Amino acid sequence: MKKIPFRGIKGLMKNHSLVSISDYSKEEILEILHSASEFEANPNRKTLDGKVIATLFFEPSTRTRLSFETAVNRLGGRIIGFSDSTTTSSVKGETLHDTIRMVSCYADAIVMRHPLEGAARYASEVSPVPIINAGDGANQHPSQTLLDLYSILKTQGTLENLKICLVGDLKYGRTVHSLIMAMSHFNPSFRFIAPNELKMPEEYKIFCRKCGIPYEETADLAGNFDDADILYITRVQKERFLDLIEFERVKNVYTLKNSMLENTKPNLKIMHPLPRVNEIDQDVDENDKAYYFQQAQNGLYVRQAIMSKVIFP
Repeated sequence: MKKIPFRGIKGLMKNHSLVSISDYSKEEILEILHSASEFEANPNRKTLDGKVIATLFFEPSTRTRLSFETAVNRLGGRIIGFSDSTTTSSVKGETLHDTIRMVSCYADAIVMRHPLEGAARYASEVSPVPIINAGDGANQHPSQTLLDLYSILKTQGTLENLKICLVGDLKYGRTVHSLIMAMSHFNPSFRFIAPNELKMPEEYKIFCRKCGIPYEETADLAGNFDDADILYITRVQKERFLDLIEFERVKNVYTLKNSMLENTKPNLKIMHPLPRVNEIDQDVDENDKAYYFQQAQNGLYVRQAIMSKVIFP
């Protein structure tokens, strides 16, 4: 996958972008989660009154874009931007550099999703206003990670010492990559469940070893999450595959069914960044352990907290 290199521009003011979950310390992560709980109790405020937020989605999105836009609206701000890059000047050849510099003239912060790894970091280097990474290729998705942490905290009562099973597309799944980095503050253990073609990249296994985080790997789903506190399932992402034959071979490798949950721990919660395709059967939806729709709702409160932090650090 092509990556965009960093290339800073001298003279731009320091902004408070959120590009990677590693941009936040453990204390800042906990601050966001505490703030999210306050927004959940009272989501309608005028915190962003008079502020304009640009949402630039070079890739399709439903939950992320709508939850960011709802967050801004509930906080009294205004939204500009696009959800279809084919209607923008990029089709005329405008560079990402020029798009970001131009949009930063109009907005107080920019929320951006882009298909290329490194695009968000590059944007933060050239923008005088904060950039919030809403996903850059297979790299990172820090706002999703923060809402995942909030969901885990709400359901487990703690972030410490949890067993987390990550399932599905671990090679291209930016949500699981960010989650590993964020959970490194809280003494987790992981089980990576994926076919060989979609195994967790070596760089994240090296990260786990450096941080002293125990992990196991397997290709088998059934019976391998009975000891888990969190079962985090991901979609096999067709848009990340250069070889469609390879995609066809692995697209339906796992399907979680309600009958597979009989021997799991009482506190288990099933999470998924959505959208799902075939990896969670609809018969799971009515199980009390299913949490993916509530997880999506939590995104509103977390993104309200993120918006408030980057604009009023």
